[in-house]
Amino acid sequence: MQQELSKKTKNLIVFVMIVGCFFSALNQTLLNVALPHLMKVFDVSPDTIQWLTTGFMLVNGVLIPLTAYLMKRFTTRDLFICSITLLLVGSIICAAAPSFNVLLIGRMIQAAGAAIILPLMMTVILYLYPSEERGSVMGKIGFAIIFAPAIAPTLSGLVIDYTSWRWLFIGMIPISILIIFLAWKLLVNVTETENAKLDIGSMLLSTTGFALLLFGFSSAGSKGWSDPIVWSTTLIGLIIVSIFCRVQIRSNNPLLNLNVFHYRMFSITTIINVVVTILMYADLILLPMFLQDSRGFTALQAGILLFPGAAINAALSPVTGILQDKYGPKPLFFIGISLVAVSMLAVTNLTEATPYLYLLLRTVVLRIGLSFITMPLNAAALNSLPLELGSHGSAVNNTIRQLAGAMGTAVVITVYSIQTKAHYHEHDATVLATNDAYKLMFIISLLALIVVFFVPGRKKELELEQHIRRD
Repeated sequence: MQQELSKKTKNLIVFVMIVGCFFSALNQTLLNVALPHLMKVFDVSPDTIQWLTTGFMLVNGVLIPLTAYLMKRFTTRDLFICSITLLLVGSIICAAAPSFNVLLIGRMIQAAGAAIILPLMMTVILYLYPSEERGSVMGKIGFAIIFAPAIAPTLSGLVIDYTSWRWLFIGMIPISILIIFLAWKLLVNVTETENAKLDIGSMLLSTTGFALLLFGFSSAGSKGWSDPIVWSTTLIGLIIVSIFCRVQIRSNNPLLNLNVFHYRMFSITTIINVVVTILMYADLILLPMFLQDSRGFTALQAGILLFPGAAINAALSPVTGILQDKYGPKPLFFIGISLVAVSMLAVTNLTEATPYLYLLLRTVVLRIGLSFITMPLNAAALNSLPLELGSHGSAVNNTIRQLAGAMGTAVVITVYSIQTKAHYHEHDATVLATNDAYKLMFIISLLALIVVFFVPGRKKELELEQHIRRD
């Protein structure tokens, strides 16, 4: 396939998919700073309103394991148009929602579309480009994926402060229609379709197990780990996922091929992926909480603080992609995780007088670090796999990322809640609890740095890739 398509055709395919991925990422993060406002609009509790983000994550995590099958069964264009159509339908329902329940249904329909897009795009890149070019292509994709969350808080804050919250979704409707038109005109099929059979038993195990795990992790943040529903759903979810994994290992036609973990580089990058995702999601929850609850900043002010760092992150993504193609992922991971660790250490001693500019600069450092990790991590993982395992590797990667995101949120909220109670008699209890949570995150970042030592150097990595190609 790499030789069959012209450079122009490849560029058009990547362009359309980047636009779709940007739209999907924007949808996923658009409500983060709008949740306090929506609590008042629909008169619901924090435990209830968080399902607008948790529910999105839940549906994503449940459906992503199915994407490897879907990519075998349907053409690239049909699958991409279907995913954007689901985002469109979900946006229409959300924009017209008369109640919280209808809004939640719309968000879950959006999530069903979003679950398909990123694994599909990663697999398409694997088929279109040789390993020595994927880093730079992933860098361009990273610009779109990272820039969407960069502008989402500011955009959301502007809409909430100056107009109706419904415009958060109304504005998405013409964009999604345009993307569907572009996909219909420009996309061609990249992978070979086949009349693949769906393993219903594996699908039920996957759906049930990952749903219970994500539900348990997500609920732990608000209910605590001692809650019977939290620990029982998490435990049952772990058991079912374990059974699912055993079935996949023994199957001749697995729904999710776990042989990807036989490749050492993929396993190492997966561990780093889990740790970095936990830190990233935890920071996205903890920092806005500190800004709005402990410091009294508005949603717009919180969004503006997050914007410069994320914008720089997006701008650096193409650069780090080129650097990876030249030097390999190991030096980039060292630089990136070191900067992440420094940024976590920088917020372990916050006070009620910590300057806004200090927090902004610290967030810039964090985001620069993430730019050296995020897309190089995806490229390194997929480069370590033979072509036929690409869709499975992408699905595994994204499923684990969803679980790690839910874990990160649950862990940081649990630590924050416990430490807030522990500092109850002190006037700045929430600030001290925030410091304690960031101390844990600093330790986790150091563990990630240790794992980087096991990443193969550039010479060894190229040898492994050549060995995979020969096989």
